[in-house]
Amino acid sequence: MEINVFKLCSGLKFLGYFMILLVAGIIAISYYAIVVLTWGPVLLRGGAHSLLAFMMLLLFHILLVLLLWSYFRAVFTDPGSVPENWRPVVTGEDIEEGGRVDGLECGAPSSDSLDSRQAVSYCNHCQNSKPPRCHHCSVCQRCVLKMDHHCVWVVNCVGACNYKFFLLFLLYTFLETTIDTLVLLPSFIKFFDEAKNHTNSPGDLAVLFLAFVLNLAFSLSLLCFIVLHASMLSSNTTSIEMYEKKGVVRWKYDLGRKKNFEQVFGLNKALWLLPMFSKEDLENIPSLHGLDFPTNPDVEA
Repeated sequence: MEINVFKLCSGLKFLGYFMILLVAGIIAISYYAIVVLTWGPVLLRGGAHSLLAFMMLLLFHILLVLLLWSYFRAVFTDPGSVPENWRPVVTGEDIEEGGRVDGLECGAPSSDSLDSRQAVSYCNHCQNSKPPRCHHCSVCQRCVLKMDHHCVWVVNCVGACNYKFFLLFLLYTFLETTIDTLVLLPSFIKFFDEAKNHTNSPGDLAVLFLAFVLNLAFSLSLLCFIVLHASMLSSNTTSIEMYEKKGVVRWKYDLGRKKNFEQVFGLNKALWLLPMFSKEDLENIPSLHGLDFPTNPDVEA
């Protein structure tokens, strides 16, 4: 019996839907532990600590809104698909001997603009040409523009069009879980005494304990991911390209840290921390669409 590996990989989509429910469950447990059991009662009692409770709850809700906003943008935004029958534009100065450019015959039909000097490959599964930095996802069963990886947490690929949203999701989740961990630390320290003396109900104690452990675990693991992606962002590299550029002295897409950052987050500083792009950035930064990427002129192709 022959096994279709790609059909098996597509089954990971169902795991992704479970992960969405898991994210919702973790948020619900943390919300109950922070708002209902920890800071909510302090705010209602008033007094000197009520202002601190108000500030903590305000910060908690702001981060939660930004977290959910970034998460849903990462989930529901198409990471970028190759247009049907896509071909790079061929110009006269790019024509090589033998009438071919990057493996394509001169005069081949084209529908989108791309620096034809960048390598163009062909996907046997999609039966279509692939722009630079494009890869086939065995889970989604399609080619994804500037593919970074397929993330089961967002039930989607992370690519050119939603990479910023994914990074913001990581950032705000890390900040939220770190704050939750610090807030719940005193309750966790008192957990065994309160359980022994029956100070709180068993259900509330279980929620406080579980919320602290989950937030601590996510905070530590997300710190590693943030450091990794910050390193890749600074060099304009995807997770897949980390392996492709091994042995390469200088990465041709590395334009410098500032420009590399702008290739993902745009030029509008007011929107850097929000999961959205300005109209001007979408019109003036081709890399946000995943088909055209500027290269460092000092690095040979």
